[in-house]
Amino acid sequence: MVTQRPQWFADWDDPPPFIKALAEVRALSTREGWCFFHVQAIQVAIDQYAEAALGNRGFFLNKPYGVGPIRKGDVP
Repeated sequence: MVTQRPQWFADWDDPPPFIKALAEVRALSTREGWCFFHVQAIQVAIDQYAEAALGNRGFFLNKPYGVGPIRKGDVP
């Protein structure tokens, strides 16, 4: 059975260690204040990897959520 890759990191129940490490580095890098351009280059590299390997550049960012009904039939 072929399983479809999750579109967001939060959708993965048990991610591989490499993907888990990338998510942790991406989250921790936002707290670093020194050497901003080096940290920004690391973030861009992680995002580019996510786009190339997983198909979603914002894979490690927060999953967007909706505030309204999902189906058009739910709207009064």
